[in-house]
Amino acid sequence: MAKKETGKRSREDVSTEGSWATTSGRAREAAPTAEVAETEHGRTTIAAGVVQKIAAIATREVSGVAALGGGAARAFGAIRERIPGSSASQTSGVAVEVGGKQAAIDLDITVEYGSALVDLARAVRRNIITAVERMTGLQVVEVNIAVTDIRLPGEEKAPAPTRVE
Repeated sequence: MAKKETGKRSREDVSTEGSWATTSGRAREAAPTAEVAETEHGRTTIAAGVVQKIAAIATREVSGVAALGGGAARAFGAIRERIPGSSASQTSGVAVEVGGKQAAIDLDITVEYGSALVDLARAVRRNIITAVERMTGLQVVEVNIAVTDIRLPGEEKAPAPTRVE
């Protein structure tokens, strides 16, 4: 049994209370949605992918975040962009675990050179928690951020070459 502490609860505490849905494949028993409201008129459920997209958009809104995902994920996304009819994943670098009433989020980000990493992580965390809790009603128990790379000034993303002239 997980050790309970007063105050903020950990992911281990929450995961013992029910099933988790996850976008990263790490869940013990995965349910595809979180039930946030049930009334006599019906019930509202939220898919883990919805929370994942909200977290990705909230991350990109913070100044200093250059990209989501590690180097391999970004390389694979660049290849996918070049395939006709496909697009890069908007949620690359974001893993979400959703329980009945709570969510935990893991991020891999690349930051712009010169950004204060601790301040940037704090701003990203605050923006994600605010967005997810406001839009879904789920309590965000943790947001883990891994800074996987720094984009240097000369490394700006070059526009993709066009196929026709």
